[in-house]
Amino acid sequence: QVRLAESGGGSVQAGGSLRLSCGVSGYIYGHNFLAWFREGPGQERERVAGIYTGGGTPYYADSVKDRFTITIDQVDDPKMVYLQMNDLKVEDTAMYYCAAALIPYGSSWLNTDFEHWGQGTQVTVSS
Repeated sequence: QVRLAESGGGSVQAGGSLRLSCGVSGYIYGHNFLAWFREGPGQERERVAGIYTGGGTPYYADSVKDRFTITIDQVDDPKMVYLQMNDLKVEDTAMYYCAAALIPYGSSWLNTDFEHWGQGTQVTVSS
């Protein structure tokens, strides 16, 4: 069973930074892709960033490109996936979730492809 647990959310003013962390434990070997999603007030859950555990170019939503960076650390247990968020904007306010899935290399992916999710961490950006 795969378990994911996010941390690092909080309240910050626009222009500030936060670093989200997600510990990934359990049988992760059947899952090769880790991603961050977010769900704003009254909005659908949307993709933010994703990365293959085997390497490759990360994916970023257009709205966060050049501001957010996804990285993974697989040396220790639990494995960690991070989301460094810089130059935060009010519209980044949302509950942020990490998730794991098995995604064929080069395939498109949606939130419906992910069966393992963390409980979420709230990010609030004020003007």
